[in-house]
Amino acid sequence: MENIKEKLQDGSLVPFIGMGVFKNTTSKDGATLPHDSDSMILALNNGRAMSERLMYEYSRAAMSLEQRKGREYIIQMTNHIYASKEYDIPFAYEFFKDIKPKYMIDTNVDDSSCKIYEDVEHFMITGVSRITADYDRFLIYKFDPSTKEYTRIDKEELNDSLPILFKPMGCMIPEMNFIISDADFVDWLTEAMGGYALPPFLKDYKKDKSYMFLGVDFSRDTFRMVAHEITLGLDTGIIVTDKDELTKKENKFVDTHNLEIVKDECDNFLKSL
Repeated sequence: MENIKEKLQDGSLVPFIGMGVFKNTTSKDGATLPHDSDSMILALNNGRAMSERLMYEYSRAAMSLEQRKGREYIIQMTNHIYASKEYDIPFAYEFFKDIKPKYMIDTNVDDSSCKIYEDVEHFMITGVSRITADYDRFLIYKFDPSTKEYTRIDKEELNDSLPILFKPMGCMIPEMNFIISDADFVDWLTEAMGGYALPPFLKDYKKDKSYMFLGVDFSRDTFRMVAHEITLGLDTGIIVTDKDELTKKENKFVDTHNLEIVKDECDNFLKSL
């Protein structure tokens, strides 16, 4: 794929960021930050491994913890993982800070991607789950760089006059909303399939775009389903991975979605651009 930076700026190529971009990130006190499912489980469970069945995927482990300790525990623990640590944002986010993509998808729940746009007006969409007020599984905010504050806006106000940051799995700011446990993902995906996980404007805006998947692990069903729903109507794309071999399901996702595989470590790939 040629002219990647130009395509990111004009919105025809959309970055899709996963937990893997944290692979080389440590906090100022030397602690590692979650960069895959296993490390996320350890972070949620105070550094302790869980049973093999629960270690399969962090959403399953989070569901078990939620059932034992309550929903509020999972919300506070997820926030604590990032809020309690001082760390420089991963290189991927630093890379995009200069480019400020017109449209960006970030499945991480911390505020690193917010810092890409911290000096410009932008829209941010965050995912929510298990709410009874209506079917929509998103909240929309507009950021004012003069006050450094996000203000909730109505879904009809979203447009492409400003950069759009989409955080489908939620964010720790301005409100703590996380898609983290099995029940969250089931609810979000159910409503996504019904068309309620994306604002109306985004449903058309996202069509015929190419996507650049960075740090996303498609070896588990959950994130393949999330990515499928968010990128429906895509044109092409690339998936950057340092895995030697992809699983059968990963290869099927790549083929079905017309993706090109780039065998490289995420930071190395971005530095080469």
